[in-house]
Amino acid sequence: MSILNVMWASGAAFASTHKVHQQILAHASPSVPVNTWLLQGSASQSGATVGDVREWGLSSAQLKGRSFWRFTKPWMQAGFKKALKESEVRLMLLDGLGVARTMVPLLASLPSLRAVVVFHGSTRLSPADRALFKKTPTSQLTLAAVSNTLAQALSADLQLPVVTLRSAFDPAAFQSALLTREQARSRLGLPADDSQVLGAVGRLVAGKGFACLINAFAEALRERPSLRLVIVGEGAERSALQAQIEAKGLRDSVSLPGHLNDAAQLYRAFDWIAIPSLSEGLGLIMQEAVLAGVPVLSSDLEVFREQLGAAGWYAPVEDVSRWHAAIVRAFEAAPQTIAAQQYQVLAPEKAWQNFSQTARSLLL
Repeated sequence: MSILNVMWASGAAFASTHKVHQQILAHASPSVPVNTWLLQGSASQSGATVGDVREWGLSSAQLKGRSFWRFTKPWMQAGFKKALKESEVRLMLLDGLGVARTMVPLLASLPSLRAVVVFHGSTRLSPADRALFKKTPTSQLTLAAVSNTLAQALSADLQLPVVTLRSAFDPAAFQSALLTREQARSRLGLPADDSQVLGAVGRLVAGKGFACLINAFAEALRERPSLRLVIVGEGAERSALQAQIEAKGLRDSVSLPGHLNDAAQLYRAFDWIAIPSLSEGLGLIMQEAVLAGVPVLSSDLEVFREQLGAAGWYAPVEDVSRWHAAIVRAFEAAPQTIAAQQYQVLAPEKAWQNFSQTARSLLL
């Protein structure tokens, strides 16, 4: 008997979901084998796969049954069913709604198989999705979400229980891997002096709010001309963001170093971390920054207040003037004091304990 980790795709865009699943599966019993199915992409593009990996080499159109592919979907699912029977899987850990739409229907003909669906962010549920989850026995299906905010929203929409599995890191392990300030700045090509640097980490997509951040930073630079901004990540908006940087004459003050596999080790290069997201399921960047002892300035989202409460520093979503004011105010404050307050509220040790207990219970 084994556990199967089913992931939608590989690549930088899906790195955070792979990381969460890796954290969950680390709590499986050592006597239970864990393997991974990758529905799209290759294992070489994912740095956090678990166990032996089977690459299915499918496309989004195939998985979603678009156009011609809707006629082939029954054969695709028959292939999945055959592989599940041959592998004697007892539990599937499913990566979000897309994977659930493909794999949960198989449970009806595999009564000894159980699935846990992990929701990583807000999603649009169709009537067919609601019907699928409601008709599947609770003995075979558990729904979980990476924050309490997301769990409550999903539960209200589905009228079904959703377990809160708030993702967390092992503080000791995470902190032991961090580079020093000097090492991290060298890795990013930043000066080793006391110059002040605002950092941001995430995919370069519209939903991360980096266009607003760059505009706000340009305004803040007029009052604090020595500031630098570094946005670590890659994505479809790179060209637009680079053009925005050039148009505002920020080439010497703003850098986009791309996707870095060791990004989680580099937080100490920054004096503050900005998270200007338009929405988030949880926002692992917030937890990573706080664990690294770096204060966080974030969008005023309920999921961020869930984690930092009154210790958080917030600015309204996509409000350039308010983000500008918040950046200036942040660099006039004492970052170490604020970081300590945010650490105390986040309570990483307790968060890790809660996460570990819930993850173990889901995998039993």
